[in-house]
Amino acid sequence: MSLETRRHCTEVSAVAKGRFVGDPSFEYELTETRQQGEGDEAVKEEFTMKVTEEKRLAATVFNIERDVSVVPRGAFIRTPHDMVQVNRSFQGLSTLEAGNLSNYLHFTEPQYLKKKSILEMADLDPSIDFLDPLSEDIPKGSWSLQMEGSSVCVLRSLLWLGLTFFHVPSTPQHGYIYVGDGLKNLDLPFML
Repeated sequence: MSLETRRHCTEVSAVAKGRFVGDPSFEYELTETRQQGEGDEAVKEEFTMKVTEEKRLAATVFNIERDVSVVPRGAFIRTPHDMVQVNRSFQGLSTLEAGNLSNYLHFTEPQYLKKKSILEMADLDPSIDFLDPLSEDIPKGSWSLQMEGSSVCVLRSLLWLGLTFFHVPSTPQHGYIYVGDGLKNLDLPFML
């Protein structure tokens, strides 16, 4: 994530609270009093931040993609030149594999993989195991995995309520959709 994107997301989360209004030009406003200088020379200054609904929506979509975009293990490969591309030979997870949360990966820059020891990395295939598995998410239990018979596997995020992922075992068909209120479930650790 670039420094500009990180700053933008931090600014939006500080200013914009509550549900979306529905007007892209609506401005959320936050006024803070900051102290400039020290001691007797300290001066209090009011600082106002404004964020439009449009920028808030863009930051929310970015955060959802970063936190909960999902792909089945093996659907994408990393080439020897460090390029990620669709695995054309992916025929889907078996029904048994589809019922295991560790066979689903975050489709974003890995965080936990970089912290693994060499011994833990020895069992991984670098061409398909280059993303973080959902089973390592913190807090544990932030995903609901359900099998609809043996025909469809459905994953739901409890962090971003409204995110639903599906995979049809033994086929390359998979995808996800977010239909929610755009609010992250910050109460999740207390609910588990």
